[in-house]
Amino acid sequence: MSSLASSAEIWAGALVFTRIGAIILLLPGIGETYVPIRLRLTLALLLTVCILPIAMPSLPPMPAAIDGLAGYIIKEAAIGLMIGGLLRMFVATLTTAGELVSLQTTLSFAQTANPTQAQPTTSLSTFLMIVGTALIFDTDLHRMFIVAMVHSYTLFPTAHALPLGDAEALAAQTVAKTFALGLQLAAPVVVFSLVFNLAVGLIGRAMPQFQIFFVATPLSLLLGLSLFALTLGTIGLVWSRAYGEFLQVFT
Repeated sequence: MSSLASSAEIWAGALVFTRIGAIILLLPGIGETYVPIRLRLTLALLLTVCILPIAMPSLPPMPAAIDGLAGYIIKEAAIGLMIGGLLRMFVATLTTAGELVSLQTTLSFAQTANPTQAQPTTSLSTFLMIVGTALIFDTDLHRMFIVAMVHSYTLFPTAHALPLGDAEALAAQTVAKTFALGLQLAAPVVVFSLVFNLAVGLIGRAMPQFQIFFVATPLSLLLGLSLFALTLGTIGLVWSRAYGEFLQVFT
């Protein structure tokens, strides 16, 4: 290796690869389990080569002791996992919206294998996650991922201590935004379900002999899914815009 690169360059490349690889491991769309591992490793190596000249001035020199080497590697992996985890955490907004819509349309029992998660979720949540993944690449949000990787060396320098307090506060804010935005995306169906169930309750109280359940369930499903289909474009637009604003924190 000495004929190809110096020991300092190999050390810098290992640090950058550790952080970039950890980020790609959790990135939405790229870090999914259905993406081949070789493809993810190839992308991590390619980005490492591209980002290395930019990040090298901010990297510390190679320590002489093995404990110093391990400490820096663990720190870089932790920073990468933190950034990738936060980026993936925000995508859970679509899962929240899909679960709320499924509950309101009586489709919460319909489970489908979600290719972006390790467990099955409701059919609407799976559908929204696939739509969100497509929107990430269609609206060029994946390019902001690369910008976030480069800018991470300004936000989280390798030589500084891990910003555990800031990471904890940002994670709490991200979880709060995830549930709030998920409720906003599902708000039309939630409001419709509330009004519909209130009307059904009044009808059932006025006509006790009427089999309201057999009439209300198909109507709730049909009208709820129709309203969801009408608002699907708005859901995608609002979510992609909100995700772009969230990525600006890292860029």
